[in-house]
Amino acid sequence: MAQQSDKKIVVLGTGGTIAGTADSAADNIGYTAAQVGVAQLLQAIPALSSVLAGRALITEQVAQIDSKDMSFGVWQQLASRVAHWLAQPEVQGIVITHGTDTLEETAYFLQTVLNPAKPVVLTCAMRPATAVTPDGPQNVLDAVAVAMHPGARGVVAVCAGTLHSAFDVQKVHPYRIDAFNSGDAGPLGYVEEGALRLLRNWPEAHMGSAQYAIENIANFARWPRVEIVMNYAGASGAVVDALVAQGVQGLVVAATGNGTLHHDLQAALLKAQRAGVKVVRASRCPNGRVLGQPGDAIPDSQGLSAVKARVALMLALMPA
Repeated sequence: MAQQSDKKIVVLGTGGTIAGTADSAADNIGYTAAQVGVAQLLQAIPALSSVLAGRALITEQVAQIDSKDMSFGVWQQLASRVAHWLAQPEVQGIVITHGTDTLEETAYFLQTVLNPAKPVVLTCAMRPATAVTPDGPQNVLDAVAVAMHPGARGVVAVCAGTLHSAFDVQKVHPYRIDAFNSGDAGPLGYVEEGALRLLRNWPEAHMGSAQYAIENIANFARWPRVEIVMNYAGASGAVVDALVAQGVQGLVVAATGNGTLHHDLQAALLKAQRAGVKVVRASRCPNGRVLGQPGDAIPDSQGLSAVKARVALMLALMPA
């Protein structure tokens, strides 16, 4: 059996605000994301060595982007590298530094395709590395503490001392350092002075959800096109008709309330379904889920937000 000193924590960098810089230390919004390499980022956190408690630290720069520009190619590369490191018996857990804008989508994607038996912890920052009081260093320390926690598993996110499941995490504020929430599901736990207080179970694969061979994901050249449309007052079917004409394969509609749709938009979506386009209803409400009924003409997203339902539908439409 490996001794504690033989265990390793891997940190994969993808850029984001946590690696951003600004001309002024007082500027928390006029920065450029993805400027500091992950190795340099960690070197600036002197407390990290004591948190690691003798474990070796491995860093790897997978990407260096602003997460608003996240791409399928980066997802493929990231999933491949996470799978590689998870397969190493001496690796106890993985931390991923990531931008906040699309963190929830990356987390859901990784959980769905990997369902890891070890912890994969995404963390981030709302302030750049050059800020007077950057939040990134503490978030990294908390993420490492979670990655080292006995029994930890699955893809989770840590921000502002709060631990979220990949299935529930969502960005709910554009500026606050505690920008993430888990809706009415609630957080998985809290990191308090380096110790994790767990409130509920680690994320597990949804019952009946398909698992995708990581080799297929890594080599997939063209992802199915799935777009998101929204219901609102006066919504028409024009956007749906245009997307169908362009060859879209799937549509997720961010519906009002409990999956309700303007009659014009609904007619266009039903027409798209008849043409072979897969359509799923989510709710644009930040909390709760669509409660479907037998015989619903358009299936619901099984509790997923619109952006996560889009990821799920893309994966479902991939060839076996």
